Amino acid sequence: MNGREVAFAGIFVALTAVGAWISIPLGPVPVTFQVMMVILSGLILGSRLGFMSQFLYVLAGAVGFPVFSGFSGGMAHIFGPTGGYLVAFPLAAFVTGYFSERGGFDFVKSLFGSLVGLGVIYILGWLWLSFYLGGAFKTAFEVGVLPFIGLDVLKILIAVVVAKRVKEYGFFWSTFV
Repeated sequence: MNGREVAFAGIFVALTAVGAWISIPLGPVPVTFQVMMVILSGLILGSRLGFMSQFLYVLAGAVGFPVFSGFSGGMAHIFGPTGGYLVAFPLAAFVTGYFSERGGFDFVKSLFGSLVGLGVIYILGWLWLSFYLGGAFKTAFEVGVLPFIGLDVLKILIAVVVAKRVKEYGFFWSTFV
């Protein structure tokens, strides 16, 4: 990684932290803007840097930096009810970036990749929450996935539109050239 790539990854670590700090409690899993930032990191940075930015975000939170919701951090979050969602972030950014890199930015392809990335977050988060709740898969789905689908799809649509504008106008990249 060169210095420019480190800077881009660092920007999305910070943006994901800000997205986490905007939090609305809703049972064991709060509504945040993390998902939108994870998807944006994949769309704008691509698979490799998107993965790296989200890996660094989760790592920063795991070692105690207050980057998770509620201005908190620590390993308790990784092993707590939302740990599966957090661990899924790098993978979701990678998947989203993979689709957005193929043949230039295409709205439909990027939207599809973003939805697949969201699916990665939901599946890993749901399975971990089920484990945390003692194998209650139905309950975990009802509290950890179902209430978020509509809002997350809206956040993904916004992320794809923003990424399209960023890629069209290049204002994000030109700042660092």
